[in-house]
Amino acid sequence: METSPRLARTLNPPVFFGSALLIFALVTFAVALPQTAQTLFGQVQNWIVGNASWFYVLAVALILITVVFLAVSRYGDIKLGPDHSQPDYSNTTWFAMLFSAGMGIGLMFFGVAEPVMHFVAPPVGEPNTVQAAREAMKLTFFHWGLHAWAIYAIVALILAFFCYRHNLPLTLRSALYPLIGERIHGPIGHAVDIFAILGTVFGVATSLGYGVLQINSGLNHLFDVPVGTAVQIALIVGVTALATLSVVTGLDKGIRILSELNLGLAVLLLALVLVLGPTVYLLQTFVQNTGSYLSEIVSKTFNLYAYEPTDWLGGWTLLYWGWWMSWSPFVGMFIARVSRGRTIRQFVTGVMFVPAGFTLLWMTVFGNGAIHMIMQDGLTSLADTVGQDSSLALFAFLEQFPLSSVLSTVAVLMVVVFFVTSADSGSLVVDMLASGGNPQTPLWQRIFWAASIGVVAIALLLADGLSALQTATIASALPFSVILLASMWGLLKALHLDSTKRVLRHQTSGHTRQARSPGGWQRRLRNLVMFPRRAHVNRFLAEVVLPAGEAVAEELRKQGLSARVESGDDQRIRLEVSHGSEVDFVYEVRPRAYVQPSFVMLEGDEREERKYFRAEVHLLEGGQDYDVMGWSRDEVIDDILDQYEQHMHFLHVVR
Repeated sequence: METSPRLARTLNPPVFFGSALLIFALVTFAVALPQTAQTLFGQVQNWIVGNASWFYVLAVALILITVVFLAVSRYGDIKLGPDHSQPDYSNTTWFAMLFSAGMGIGLMFFGVAEPVMHFVAPPVGEPNTVQAAREAMKLTFFHWGLHAWAIYAIVALILAFFCYRHNLPLTLRSALYPLIGERIHGPIGHAVDIFAILGTVFGVATSLGYGVLQINSGLNHLFDVPVGTAVQIALIVGVTALATLSVVTGLDKGIRILSELNLGLAVLLLALVLVLGPTVYLLQTFVQNTGSYLSEIVSKTFNLYAYEPTDWLGGWTLLYWGWWMSWSPFVGMFIARVSRGRTIRQFVTGVMFVPAGFTLLWMTVFGNGAIHMIMQDGLTSLADTVGQDSSLALFAFLEQFPLSSVLSTVAVLMVVVFFVTSADSGSLVVDMLASGGNPQTPLWQRIFWAASIGVVAIALLLADGLSALQTATIASALPFSVILLASMWGLLKALHLDSTKRVLRHQTSGHTRQARSPGGWQRRLRNLVMFPRRAHVNRFLAEVVLPAGEAVAEELRKQGLSARVESGDDQRIRLEVSHGSEVDFVYEVRPRAYVQPSFVMLEGDEREERKYFRAEVHLLEGGQDYDVMGWSRDEVIDDILDQYEQHMHFLHVVR
């Protein structure tokens, strides 16, 4: 299929058209033959539960262990971006985006329902007992805690590392770079990105389809809005329209604002239920639940009920592991998109422990609150409601509180906003996947994918095909988990190389060079107390650094190497030496602005703060935080050679 040069710049044709055709084909199959599709995909899932459950459990355990290891190891100091990069978003905004994309809507649907279902039907033991209540909360914590966020974290970590530190596209194909190298830009890479698009579109669409059932139930509960297909289609259209508007306005406006609104509403609802409910009991159970969860995390992680076989494992734990895994390309890509500039340790702490902590508190307040109503207050009708229609569980629970109408209204608003953020962040991710990782895409592409998710959800809802494609999406987690384990090995290998280079680079320092030359320390002292303007640094770059770089490049070319020197638009000077299949050497000096310290400002000076500039050295991995302003041409050449010598030693070590 021919595409115009302009169109080819904004999308990846094989991925865009290939995924669009496959989505159409699979939706047509699920709509035209819903029973056949459900039977087929159900058989696949049953085979996975019966024969590959051990692999799912082992894979998720390895993922959790790897993520924790990366945070506490020496790799934790490596940044997801150049060494000089800073986070794009504040911690609050970042947490809000993580929470909304990763878990938000599930908490609304399962916060009350899952603990109650485990309480009345535990995998082992007697139901409706104190022991069943303890076990219900431990299982809920297990399904919604660190394991789920570790799956999201490892996908996001792989993508962010190779995109922001090694300049690969922010698409799922980049996760395979350590394994197949440049072949990620060919058919294998296209297939992986198409796989990610299918998982994202079907995952968000099926969640949207099921989610409108809860919204419809809430509106019926509050305002007697009838429960029916017409209302649910109207809700999907409304959510899709809001998601389209949000994704059109971009990440920094629509998605950011909605995520912060989400987090604010969640904190408000949580606080109201905590204060109006049995507060002391809920705080006590939160502490005890957390301790029980942590004390049994190893045994529960590896528990396959091999000695006491039960269908419960396939219906709950494996279903969750498959669902988190199938959603991880979408959520992981979104998390990677908003996490540039953080160290691996900061990233893991933020992605795993902060959202998981809030999630576990939420599950305690709503889950233990519901169990308390059933056990202590004799409200068995709540358990009956959960058993009949889990979409009503939250509203039946909130009905028992003072100000129940206010609480339920906040809950319905949260469900709507959560679905809007899921749909718009999903559209953003699909748009990037179909555009080769390009975040700057035309308006029509963003609208196309946002609308497509809504159309798929409506088609599946009308034809009763939601269950079939949800089953297919979860089943797709098996091949993806194999790819993910291989990508984890590649990430560890790449981190080892990066860490080795950092160690070698910091073994020597270029700052003492001036002191070795006659009069060097006096000149260095003068440089320390001078605060040059931009024009002075630009002149230094043109008259000293550029000739130094050209001299080194000329000598390297005489030795048969490919070397070139470039001058950027902002006057930066860049020397690049190509090493073929091995890592190239880059030495760059950039002018960088800083605010002058107060002690050099004239007393009573009311002018705007003046800035001074440094000529800072940057290597391939980022800024090195030292200034060469005022150095002589020979001293700059010495520094280039020192850095090049360390680079050659690095290549020798890792060869």
